[in-house]
Amino acid sequence: MKARTRAATLLLTPFFVLFTAVMVVPIGYAVWLSLFTEKQSGLGFGGTETVFTGLDNYTAALGDRAFLEGFGVLLGYCLLYIPLLLAGALGLALLLDSALARARRFFQLALFLPHAVPGIIAALIWVYLYTPQLSPVVQAMDAGGIGFDFFSPEGTLPSVVNIALWEWLGYNMVIFYAALQAIDRSVLEAATVDGASAWRIAFAIKVPLIKASLAMVGLFTIIGSLQLFTEPLILNKGTGSAVTSTWTPNMYAYTAAFDRNDYGLAAAASVLLALTAALLSFAVTRLTGRRKAGTASTASTTGAAHEAIRARKEQPA
Repeated sequence: MKARTRAATLLLTPFFVLFTAVMVVPIGYAVWLSLFTEKQSGLGFGGTETVFTGLDNYTAALGDRAFLEGFGVLLGYCLLYIPLLLAGALGLALLLDSALARARRFFQLALFLPHAVPGIIAALIWVYLYTPQLSPVVQAMDAGGIGFDFFSPEGTLPSVVNIALWEWLGYNMVIFYAALQAIDRSVLEAATVDGASAWRIAFAIKVPLIKASLAMVGLFTIIGSLQLFTEPLILNKGTGSAVTSTWTPNMYAYTAAFDRNDYGLAAAASVLLALTAALLSFAVTRLTGRRKAGTASTASTTGAAHEAIRARKEQPA
């Protein structure tokens, strides 16, 4: 027993050291930094001094309309992006897993390739495709009578969602496809023998059996959506779009730190965003946890049906 404990300690120590160095320490430093601010003494000729202000930076962030509007943008982004991503990735995975699919390897690679492009490069590519003077796509839309300004206040959010979908759709499709491939094929064969249609097999058997993957992707997508930064930052630089320097909470913190040199306010905004992500993660985890019993019941019923069909097939004529 002692040998096993020592082995576990030896194997886990590098993880905890790395976790402490890259997670616990930076978060603790951010919380500490958020409690201070720099003020100039006298008329501004005496230099700056770091002053403890307690929760003043948090009050300033929560009282800033630009910071709160950033959460409104994130809400709209999540309501548009997350359903499209989950439905699109799941639909593509089900198509690839179906018996009618051909050239699976090619389409997996083709759909995954956009994820291999760094986010900043992807954003630059799409800025080119959104620019009316340069983009063949916009010119073709105009020729067809479809006028749409991707940089307008109404078009900015769909433009950012489109970039994110292009980057992450194939990645999550691979996760769903791997989960579908792990399903026991005998369960699907039993459903086919029982006369279930392809649609019923897909949505009444396959989807319930990969609910864990759906929950995991949903959770990671929510966390990633709250960290929205690269795509709107690129749209903000020299494109004339409606994206401002404080369009999202992450951009607000970036602007506070590197444009206004207010590191305390930036740290407070970052901590508030992290707390929001933690609360949402907790809520999603609890919600999916409550549904585990239902999923287990569905799997049990499916397995019982499979066993009954198998027994019926094995009965002598």
